[in-house]
Amino acid sequence: MPLKTHMDEQPTLNLTPMIDIVFLLIIFFMVGTKFTELERKIGLEVPQVTDHGTLTAAPEKRIVNVYRDGTITLDREPVTLDQLTQRLAAARAEYAELGVLIRGDGEGPYQNVANVFNACKHAGINQLAISVRPVTVAGIQPPPASRR
Repeated sequence: MPLKTHMDEQPTLNLTPMIDIVFLLIIFFMVGTKFTELERKIGLEVPQVTDHGTLTAAPEKRIVNVYRDGTITLDREPVTLDQLTQRLAAARAEYAELGVLIRGDGEGPYQNVANVFNACKHAGINQLAISVRPVTVAGIQPPPASRR
């Protein structure tokens, strides 16, 4: 059995990569601070405009439900066809690219859904979608992404 005759070196921690990263971060923040100081010193007076509100993202699609008995709701509020047309026209005046999702009862008369489509047309809505639920055929389930 061989005997150990020499001492092992003590493990050391190499700090060089960490010091390099710290120096790079210091340089990055120093340069970034310098650019913001230069930008503040620019003698430029920007023009003034009236405040018409903030820019906002596109609104969510409005949801119209058509029930079996012919009841129509717009975003869960019961409405008549005339009220639906008026409210959608007002919403379209605020945002021209407004979309509407129509969900009709599969057991109800299709005429009710057609009346809602016509009301959307009169309100000037161009982006219409209809919600359906896919069925399984011979045990094959459609992918969830195909649901609309």
